Amino acid sequence: MIKPELLSPAGDMERLKMSVLYGADAVYLAGTSFGMRSFAGNFSPEELPQAVKFAHDHGVKVHVTVNTMPRSEELDALPAHLERLNDTGVDALIVADLGVFRAAEKYAPNCQRHISTQQSIANYACAQAWFELGASRVVLARELSLDEIITIRQKTSPELEIETFCHGAMCVSYSGRCLLSNYMTGRDSNRGACAQPCRYQYALMEEKRPGEYFPVFEDEKGTYIMNSRDLCMIDHLDDLMRAGINCLKIEGRAKSAYYAAIVTGAYRHVLDDVAAGREVDPVWRDEVEHVSHRHYATGFFYGEPGQYTAHSRYIRTRQVCAIVTDCDANGLATLSLRNKFSAGDPLELVGPNLRPMEITAEKMLLEGGETVSELRTPQTVFQMQLPCAVPAYSILRKEVDLSAAE
Repeated sequence: MIKPELLSPAGDMERLKMSVLYGADAVYLAGTSFGMRSFAGNFSPEELPQAVKFAHDHGVKVHVTVNTMPRSEELDALPAHLERLNDTGVDALIVADLGVFRAAEKYAPNCQRHISTQQSIANYACAQAWFELGASRVVLARELSLDEIITIRQKTSPELEIETFCHGAMCVSYSGRCLLSNYMTGRDSNRGACAQPCRYQYALMEEKRPGEYFPVFEDEKGTYIMNSRDLCMIDHLDDLMRAGINCLKIEGRAKSAYYAAIVTGAYRHVLDDVAAGREVDPVWRDEVEHVSHRHYATGFFYGEPGQYTAHSRYIRTRQVCAIVTDCDANGLATLSLRNKFSAGDPLELVGPNLRPMEITAEKMLLEGGETVSELRTPQTVFQMQLPCAVPAYSILRKEVDLSAAE
């Protein structure tokens, strides 16, 4: 067994810092062009060097997505983009298009080249071919079973690294190659602008009765035209390690900083326990239940996942109250408010290398010296006594059911 790299999403600087501080070995992000998540926030040419420096200062690698399928008129801007990534010190580029792959060899020679899951690599011959062309890593198609991954590992050069997704949203289309968004909204899913119409709620409208909507039932269990669960392999990391996978990837560049922190921290601790042969602390397994998610599944790893007949709405049972920006040795913390809470509220405190703990909110001290029992305005800076010293970017949250109604 090898201990794989943990690769976490970084949609913007806050999410990058959360992923890094909560235990990622590497992060993946995008510039403002040629990335498959146009609405993630992403990094401007001015922000990218700061992001790379922060990650490298913490011993974390940076992978940049250049994985759209660009049209000819977009290619003029590609060389300068690749040169900028190369000069900034990016460790690897994630590419899907063969032309971009060749251009990266020329204009970003210091960056490794990883082949995106958009290439749908589903067999050892394809994986080996990319290696012989110069790729150092392939991100396998999401539709592969664990047995198929083992075969690919056994029949490819040992120097070729294999990466696979271990957590996050799953697409109903083959390796994300979908045109629903293009036809319905004019936003190209293969160029980073997917509107996710597969997650819309659909009804039937009869031509002569406009405005009257009828539910679409596939059978007596209800409507599930394009339902998809979320991938979660945190209970099966030993199997992924035995398969010889080099990198486990958490999906979610468009998701919140809270999601990046909690999921990264959970997988970091469980992966470390499994690799060391220790019993897994169940508190970390429980953490993935405390981010917004759809019902979890194991994808195709153990065979066909089958049709999911329940709803595909998100489950959300925690709300972020505040983020710690600083804390002294006695636990007096400076925080930034995210959602209202009051003194006396039961809260949960989580943080980098900090086991989640239940606390009771104390009264809060504002910058002007006023003591208050409740805060309501987001971004308000305040101080509050915590039970112990905690690192910056620790999170105060409360239990509340914010799941979408059925």
